[in-house]
Amino acid sequence: MNVTLDGCVHHEEGLPPDAESMAFWTDELRRSDTLFYGRVTYEVMEGAWRRPQSGEWPDWMDASEVAFAEVMDPMRKVVASGTLLEADWNAELVRGDVVEAVLRLKELLGRGISLGGVRLPAVLAAHGLIDEYTFVVHPVVAGRGPRLLDGVGDEVRLRLFERRELPSGVSVQRYRPVTRD
Repeated sequence: MNVTLDGCVHHEEGLPPDAESMAFWTDELRRSDTLFYGRVTYEVMEGAWRRPQSGEWPDWMDASEVAFAEVMDPMRKVVASGTLLEADWNAELVRGDVVEAVLRLKELLGRGISLGGVRLPAVLAAHGLIDEYTFVVHPVVAGRGPRLLDGVGDEVRLRLFERRELPSGVSVQRYRPVTRD
């Protein structure tokens, strides 16, 4: 997830993508074969990254955004929602128990599941179902907006296994859960 120093995850609160972070996220998408989102994130991503019916990407997209969209558009998507009536854009709709849905997805062979959103990651983190956390930390204090992993409940301990700095000042941090004995 893109996150500010104070934990905000909303793009409208100071996290506009730049070419470096877009290239990082494009490579990150290639690590998985399934995207798992809640309704809100799915609708935001579809509105921004779905190939238009014309087949041509909009003029507002730069080369890094087109590259990201080219990878994301054909990917399998799974959408957890109790309100959506249908989901297309290579998407499967999941109603009900998201924990059970993730357990089923993890049994399938593939490169992995990429998870996004605000509320859904908190639910899955609380159940120990996230194998790796990737945070792209922007040097911004938003001061307001939704915060990543709010409501997890019990403490989730993580161990840093990779950190790198992008020239823009953005820090990529990867963590894995620490197992408790």
